[in-house]
Amino acid sequence: MLIGIPRESKVGETLVAATGKTVGQLQSLGYDVIVEAGAGERAEQPDAAFTDAGTRIGSSEQVWGADVVVKVNAPSDEEIARLRRGAVLISMMAPGRNPELLEKLQNAGVTALAMDAVPRISRAQSMDVLSSMANVAGYRAVVEAAHEFGRMFTGQVTAAGKIPPARVFVVGAGVAGLAAIGAASAMGAVVRAFDVRPEVAEQVQSMGAEFVQVDFEAEKSEDGYAKEMTAEQEAATASMYDEEARGADIVITTAQIPGRPAPRLLTAETVAAMKHGSVIVDMAASSGGNAAGAVADEKVVTDNGVTILGYTDLAGRLAAQTSQLYGTNIVNLVKLLTPEKNGELTLDMDDIVQRGITVTRDGEGMWPPPPVQVSAAPKAAAAEPAPVAEPKVAMSAAKKVAFALAGIIIFGVVVAFAPPPLPQHFMVLMLAIVIGYYVIGNVAHALHTPLMSVTNAISGVVIVGALLQLATDNVTIQVLATLAILVASINVFGGFAVTRRMLAMFSKGA
Repeated sequence: MLIGIPRESKVGETLVAATGKTVGQLQSLGYDVIVEAGAGERAEQPDAAFTDAGTRIGSSEQVWGADVVVKVNAPSDEEIARLRRGAVLISMMAPGRNPELLEKLQNAGVTALAMDAVPRISRAQSMDVLSSMANVAGYRAVVEAAHEFGRMFTGQVTAAGKIPPARVFVVGAGVAGLAAIGAASAMGAVVRAFDVRPEVAEQVQSMGAEFVQVDFEAEKSEDGYAKEMTAEQEAATASMYDEEARGADIVITTAQIPGRPAPRLLTAETVAAMKHGSVIVDMAASSGGNAAGAVADEKVVTDNGVTILGYTDLAGRLAAQTSQLYGTNIVNLVKLLTPEKNGELTLDMDDIVQRGITVTRDGEGMWPPPPVQVSAAPKAAAAEPAPVAEPKVAMSAAKKVAFALAGIIIFGVVVAFAPPPLPQHFMVLMLAIVIGYYVIGNVAHALHTPLMSVTNAISGVVIVGALLQLATDNVTIQVLATLAILVASINVFGGFAVTRRMLAMFSKGA
């Protein structure tokens, strides 16, 4: 089959659906690829980059006559008319917001796969173009904000005085929000962030930001996206947004609801109370904006000197990088659709990923797909504890007491009747068991591996003691000492081997 990569027709678009690297990967799957002349120029992918990969450069007519057409943006009416009946179109389409587009594709008799409808499940992450775009856009939002801010992000102490660090407030801790947090933190800013999903607090903190707490019960998401806040949640967060925005130098908002207008988070009163020279980057401007005064694709400066950026092409401002990521998402999808690697694209409607992105199939409407249960869905509510639970807890405590009493009795018998120096050795053994139980038992499971990799080195003490015992004439003691040396050596070498592997995870390659 022939895959065509056309030049994007959207005004101002800089992206291309493939790069010199990704067309080579498509060809390795058995496909022929043809790229429209000049398709990648604005993404730093000249025609030579494609021809060097063994790909043909062709005319617009040749590309749109291909068996499979892959592009970035949704097709225009003219482009739909150029598709041949039975062809496959792969692009972003926003199918939930464009029923007219789906109807036109259906009438054209094509099979349309929406890249922005990939289910948010672990298996489909490598094809998730929304995450790829959001990751780049979140980073670029900080770059744009820094340019408009006109001052350093990091704090410094100089001979001329102290420079305080910039204060950045990020609303939303999805892919874009986390990318913005990481970029701002790396530049030295003091970053605070909020999300209606309290379970992401750990991710925010791991990126070097402080998670802003608001006291309300958040509703869990069932599809991987945050849900629209209730009236009670909005009331609980309104004053927090106002306070954080007033104290921030830069505010980056990312809150969006699929298929709905963006929630208004920063009111006109809040914006008017912000510091002169502060910057708002509204990444939800395309769907109405989170900040009052935000205008899609425009820079607005308020009367009090607050700059509001409503750019919707943030990912496109890093065209080369974003095109590579988008092209890789396409390759991963085509791999799924080409299980035999024979250059023949096949659709399996029993696969939830393939079914989820298929909006039309040979002229038949397929949208919306069946709901997909994802890992972000809330777990079923725990059943009420059974009445027998309480006796079980008491029984467990009784067992602990029984074991403790048995240990005391055994210890007493050994001390009373065993010949020296056995009582002293037995006392050391008992103390080691008790101390080991409380030390290891109170360590979090996540720390067990590094803890054990270090404490296993204590087995070296056992090796030294066993070596001393080998000098005795008692054959039994010699055998036991040899076994002790063997087992303890395994612990020592194994512990250091685990430690070495763990350290290698944090080592940068040469």
